[in-house]
Amino acid sequence: MDERYTDKELPSWLLKGQDYEPAADRDGFVTRTFLQLSGMLAQLRFDGAGRSVHAPHVAMELCCVLACIILTSLATNFLFVCVMLAIMLVRACMLPARVLGRFARVTLAAATLTLLVMLPAVLVGQPRSAITLATKALVCTGMVMETALTTPAAELTAALRTLRVPSVAILTLELTLRSIADLGTVALKVLEALRLRSVGKNDRKASSMGGVGGVVFVKAAHLSQQTYDAMRCRCFTGTYDVGHDMGERHRVANAACLGMLAALLLLFFCLEGMV
Repeated sequence: MDERYTDKELPSWLLKGQDYEPAADRDGFVTRTFLQLSGMLAQLRFDGAGRSVHAPHVAMELCCVLACIILTSLATNFLFVCVMLAIMLVRACMLPARVLGRFARVTLAAATLTLLVMLPAVLVGQPRSAITLATKALVCTGMVMETALTTPAAELTAALRTLRVPSVAILTLELTLRSIADLGTVALKVLEALRLRSVGKNDRKASSMGGVGGVVFVKAAHLSQQTYDAMRCRCFTGTYDVGHDMGERHRVANAACLGMLAALLLLFFCLEGMV
């Protein structure tokens, strides 16, 4: 070693150790946000799974589900509500196993929330009203979930256009469904990068989450511009052209669906006449 660079000639600060021990901190807020986003994206991937080839046309199914929800909401006889509950549970047994958990969580949460809202009615001696409304919420939410979990997004879009829903509303719904998963993936990646690069104690966690939101906002702007350019290249005029034929393979299922709806209407008026 050159004698010009001895330990005596080195600065004292250079001879000190460089060990750095960052202050302890908790990342529970970021972790909870990360898990919530992951769960939301996992649920979105379940949509549209398990539709039978013998099921009725989506437009017919949407009309029947809407009619059943209206009848259930208008029913004053609890027996009719129980019949609709039995039909909903029978159909739930046919759902794929991987979506049953989500179906149960959403429907039970809706019924529980309704029961909690109606808790004052129970306290004043009207438990029947609370039970009836909670059961109706369970039935209506379950029917909507069953349709959503077994209908692909493309078929739902075509069914909405068959029912004369405005193209602007369909376009907004379709772009929203397609963008939520992409933006959620971006948010997960940014949160993961934030966790890996966080050293020491961060006293401004809200500011960090604001940065994550800013990145997602910029990505959303880029996605919207890319979607607009893609639509212009494909000469998209803002209209959805779909066939109005229900299809030969849906004829039997459509007839069965209409028959069941007619039977429910007859049962509804018979039971309402008994009240």
